Amino acid sequence: MRPAALPLREVAVSVAAVVLALLVGAVLVIVSNAEVLATWGYFLAYPPDALAASWTAVADAYSALFFGAVGGWRPLTETLVQATPLICAGLGVSLAFRAGLFNIGAQGQLIAGALCAGWVGFAVDLPVVLHLCVAVIAGIAGGALWGGVVGLLKARTGAHEVILTIMLNYVALYLLQWLLTTDALQRPGRNDPISPVVATTAQFPHWAGTRLHLGFVVALAAAAVVWWLLARSTTGFELRAVGANPDAARTAGMSVGRAYTVAMLVAGALAGLAGAQQVLGTDYPLTDGIAGSIGFDSITVALLGRASPAGTVVAGLVFGALNAGGLQMQLQTQTPLTLTTVLQATIVLFIAAPALVRAVFRIRARGTGTVLAKGWTA
Repeated sequence: MRPAALPLREVAVSVAAVVLALLVGAVLVIVSNAEVLATWGYFLAYPPDALAASWTAVADAYSALFFGAVGGWRPLTETLVQATPLICAGLGVSLAFRAGLFNIGAQGQLIAGALCAGWVGFAVDLPVVLHLCVAVIAGIAGGALWGGVVGLLKARTGAHEVILTIMLNYVALYLLQWLLTTDALQRPGRNDPISPVVATTAQFPHWAGTRLHLGFVVALAAAAVVWWLLARSTTGFELRAVGANPDAARTAGMSVGRAYTVAMLVAGALAGLAGAQQVLGTDYPLTDGIAGSIGFDSITVALLGRASPAGTVVAGLVFGALNAGGLQMQLQTQTPLTLTTVLQATIVLFIAAPALVRAVFRIRARGTGTVLAKGWTA
């Protein structure tokens, strides 16, 4: 049995949420521009000045954002680079959602994966190809271990996964910070917290002249695997059944504890893969900023993608475009780079309030929503 296809109405809600966020961003562009605000001071006397200045400011900002994200081969590849770890970490959050779990720990799982993959990358001497494969597997294993602990504790003790994952985020970060000050990870001759550079034999191959690497193809393959797991496998059916109604699944003879453990194990593995992509494809030395905000952004990606593999890929590309185009927007129009962060946060707000989005765009609601986690529907 496979999950139902994502309804067109729910896709429309996600698109509408992005449109509303862009409208909010347009207002912020206007109010943050002193020259434009000056024209509004005499709006009643001559409205065209204010309207023209506002339109020009918004059009210039969003034009720079668009062309900085997809306006040519190099901007496009940078968008794909930014999207790569977001897709994998987002898939981990999405899979946990489908099993009825809130995986807020993608950040810690990503750090654990980057830590393991990075160590294998610079500390182990292996031939080309084999070295990369072993490093990626180590990253997946590190993330799976970090997520699997949460699933096991949830299954055995009933501990809430939100609290566990949040706390393990801090454990992973501080563990990395400490290890970077020890001989195990700190680069010889350096006093700052940075590891040796990953060996070239363990790095993802790049497209010539760009930062785009093979990890993007791996991310797409991971999405296909997650789709197959949820849509075609018995384990995926159990995960979805437990996510929809754990009591009914237990009555039907399914092991709810096993489903929780498997879900968090796989979710952690996907986030760990994102960490491996970061340290083996983008940022070759380990630092305490290796994860950035990717793990937290992946929650937004999963929500925008409606916890579906295809939707998560599209949402990851959208957020990758925002990240890649934001810098160009700042350079060309002096619009604050933080505007892209505001856009992302606003998207989350509108995704969390689907009734508001439907009311604004007059989108008719379905009778039942797609279950993301206990008590949450899309």
